[in-house]
Amino acid sequence: MTQLEISSLPRSPELGVLVEQAAKFLEAARAGSTRKAYAEDLADFRRFTERHSLPFLPSTPETVALYIADLASRLSVSTIRRRMAAITNAHKEAGFYNSPASPRQHYIVREVLAGIKRKIGTVQHGVDPLLAKDIRKIVTAGPDNLLGLRDRALVLVGFSGAFRRSELTSVLEVEDLNFTSTGLSIRMRRSKTDQEGKGRSVDIPFGEFSETCPVRALLSWLDEAHITTGPVFRAVNRHGYVARNALSPRSVAKILKRVAARAGINAVSIAGHSLRAGMVTQAAMNGVEEREIARITGHHSVGMVRRYIRDGRAFGASARLGL
Repeated sequence: MTQLEISSLPRSPELGVLVEQAAKFLEAARAGSTRKAYAEDLADFRRFTERHSLPFLPSTPETVALYIADLASRLSVSTIRRRMAAITNAHKEAGFYNSPASPRQHYIVREVLAGIKRKIGTVQHGVDPLLAKDIRKIVTAGPDNLLGLRDRALVLVGFSGAFRRSELTSVLEVEDLNFTSTGLSIRMRRSKTDQEGKGRSVDIPFGEFSETCPVRALLSWLDEAHITTGPVFRAVNRHGYVARNALSPRSVAKILKRVAARAGINAVSIAGHSLRAGMVTQAAMNGVEEREIARITGHHSVGMVRRYIRDGRAFGASARLGL
């Protein structure tokens, strides 16, 4: 139900309440990260149309085709598809349901995208994964203070559980943690692939070595930071003050770049996904079956798992996690 359709309905007190409820459900239909990405994508499309004096909303198939042609030299095909989805969604929200500019409906836009895929390719150039050897370097190089404890726990838990940056920050709370005699069981209430909130459980065992054990690291951080409820990972200022709110998903990439550089690791291609990609790659190197990896990561297919693996199979099953 779009805003245009709602406003055209006759109003009554009861209907007013329903309108508010429908608006809230509409807002919840997409994850906050998706809405933010769509807004940024649409803003970029607007700048393109203004720069070239082209129609924005409603736009035209030719304009959208020119836009994605302009993007082809600097963005991946998957990102271009997301830009197209943002433009399509904007037309629907504005009430232009049958606009010929809808990227998924018009021949010329589809053909330009097909040409981009054929000319440039669809290979996903992912971020550099952080493997077990990198994790050990990062943990060893960290400072012995509250910030160091936070970073150490974030890195070890994020790597061991193959968590997304949004799961570590926007989702994970103390109430989701269950420490047992064998390690830690984490209840993930929602994730990128579980927007309906069905939830799943991620089990992390005690590490082989105390200095790289994710469970002990997390316990130390929570104890020293006096965190007993709410978000697990939070900002720490230079005076050792711990914030009440969770870290932002974007801050995870900054933290990983900082700790990687401190450990002597090239941080240029390190990003928030480096922990997740690294764990999946390490598991493949250790000979773990793809279906078991998918169970840990929450993927619904082994095909998606393979997109995360960075040449892991070349090493066989000889390596061990070593944490």
